[in-house]
Amino acid sequence: MVNPNQLRKDLNFFGEFGTRGLGYHVKDLLSDIRRVLGLNKEWRIAVIGIGDLGSSLLAYNDFLRQNYKIVAAFDVDPLKVIGRVSEKLGQPVEVLHTNRIKEVAKERKIEIGLITTPSSEAQNVADMLVEAGVRGILNFAPTQITVPEGYVLKDIFFTTVLDNLAYLLSNS
Repeated sequence: MVNPNQLRKDLNFFGEFGTRGLGYHVKDLLSDIRRVLGLNKEWRIAVIGIGDLGSSLLAYNDFLRQNYKIVAAFDVDPLKVIGRVSEKLGQPVEVLHTNRIKEVAKERKIEIGLITTPSSEAQNVADMLVEAGVRGILNFAPTQITVPEGYVLKDIFFTTVLDNLAYLLSNS
């Protein structure tokens, strides 16, 4: 349960919401929270590495509901670089060769890159995304990568999440 006083303090951290003594209009508050979180606009995404994980991300239909639009996919495998992905996989998207990342990222105004490549290729892909001006990178490859200042990198290490889950189960 959320303490109302704590909620007001938390919201106050981001600015003035609601009307003193009257509370919040839920519709307006939801809109304000989406704005604060950056979810009030469409985010253009590329998936790099169309193996099992990359294909699964392409098939994830809830991206669109959250204003995330996959506008390109990249791979080096000629059998995967096929032009368009079937509608059955979710958002129809072109799968292009990774050597086109810079050109396509600028053309399609890609803002976030999802790296699902083998570890050995992840840093190279991150460097291509940086060179293309893609400022947000979500790294699913099981390796550490680095990006210059001014770029935002988030690593998703499944084993770390599993370790956390195992810890919570062991201590509950």
